[in-house]
Amino acid sequence: MTKGASTNSKLQAIRWEHPRLLILNQLLLPHASEYVEIRNSEDGHRAIATMQVRGAPAIAIVAALSLAAEVLALCNNNDNSNNESVAELICSKLDYLGTSRPTAVDLFKAIASLKAIVADALQKEEEVDIGQTYVDNAVAMLDRDVAANNRIGENGAEFIKTQSEKGDCSSNGGGEGVKVLTHCNTGALATAGHGTALGIIRSMYHKGIGNLEHVYFTETRPYNQGARLTSYELLTEGIPSTLVCDSAVSALLQSDPSIVAVVVGADRVAANGDTANKIGTYQLAITARHHGRLFIVAAPWTSIDLSLPSGKGIVIEKRDENEITTITGFTQKSILAESSNSGSSSGAAVDQLQKECIQVAPPGARAWNPSFDVTPASLISAIVTETGVFTKPGGAAEYDLQGAFGS
Repeated sequence: MTKGASTNSKLQAIRWEHPRLLILNQLLLPHASEYVEIRNSEDGHRAIATMQVRGAPAIAIVAALSLAAEVLALCNNNDNSNNESVAELICSKLDYLGTSRPTAVDLFKAIASLKAIVADALQKEEEVDIGQTYVDNAVAMLDRDVAANNRIGENGAEFIKTQSEKGDCSSNGGGEGVKVLTHCNTGALATAGHGTALGIIRSMYHKGIGNLEHVYFTETRPYNQGARLTSYELLTEGIPSTLVCDSAVSALLQSDPSIVAVVVGADRVAANGDTANKIGTYQLAITARHHGRLFIVAAPWTSIDLSLPSGKGIVIEKRDENEITTITGFTQKSILAESSNSGSSSGAAVDQLQKECIQVAPPGARAWNPSFDVTPASLISAIVTETGVFTKPGGAAEYDLQGAFGS
C-alpha cells in the first residue's frame, strides 16, 4: 500500500510501498516521469544533495524514509541485531543525512524528533522494537505533512479572499476575479502532497475560494524550478497560468492591478518572521511592497525555527558556479520526437531524451550562486501556517512567532 495517498493532488513525489521508498526524479521533469528506488541513507543523501528531490518538507520526509528502508532491510537480514545497536545506527545515519543540505530547517527538526523518539523508546521498561518504532514514526510524517498542507491551503485561500474583497491589496477593488504570482516550486512535488504556497493556489482554484482567475509563476533561475516543476503541476491540475522571467515581475505588477498577492514558500522562518526561501524571493518582496500587493509566506510549523531570533543566523547554501555559467537541459528535438511517439511529453522514455550542457558565460567567468536569500519580516504581509494566519501587530516591523508557537 502506498502511504501518503490521502492527498487530493494528481502528483505524488514520494511513495512509500512498505518496505520500499520510491521518489519521482525531479531532474527529469517535466519531460519524463521516472520513480527511483531509495534503498538506504546513502541513496537518500545523494537524492537530496543532487536535487532529485527538493522542497523543505519533502527533503525531511525522504531523509527519514530512506533510513526507514535501510533499517527494515537490516532487521530482516540480521536476527542478532539488538535495540542498542539499532539505535546507535539510526542516530549515526540521521547525523549523516543532516549533511545533505544545510538551509531547510524541516530536515533538522525531523532528525531531532526522531532521535528523541528512539531515545525515549530505549528507556521504556517494556520490550520495544526500536527499528519498528523508528519506521512507524518516519512513515507517519507523510500523512502529517499532507494534513498540514491542506490546512495551509485553506487558511491562505481564505486570507487572500478576505483581503482582496476589502480592496486593500490592489487598485482593482473587490468582487472581480483575482490573480496571484508565485516563485520556485512549492506544490505536491516539494511536499508529501498538495503543497504550501502552491497549495494555497490549488485550494483557491479547486475549492472556489477567492475567485482565482489566473496564476503567474517565475522561471526561478538558475535551477528553473518554476519553469520546470511549477508549470508541470499547474498544467497537470488544469489551473490557468503564465510563466514569466524573474526579471519581469516588477513590470508585470505595474501593468496588472488584478494581481493581488505574491505567495511563496519557506525553507526556514526565524522567530521574528525573517524568512529564508529560494533565491529571488527577497526582490519579489521589495517589488510587492512598492506596488502595494500582499506578500505572503506559506510554511508548516516544521519550517519555523524558534531557536533563531532573526534571519541573521540562517546558514545559506552556496551551490556550484556552473549552475549559472551553463544551462543543462534536454534537447527540444528529442522531447518533441518522444512526445509525438507517446502522445504525452510527461510520459517520455528516459533513454530517448538527449541532455546537453550549453556554455553561456565565457570559460573562466566567476559566478555567485546562493541557493536562498532572507526576506526581512518587515516586507512580509502574513505568514500562513496550518494553525492559522499570522500578521504583525499594528505598526510592528517583526512577528512574535515565539509568543505564538511557544518554546
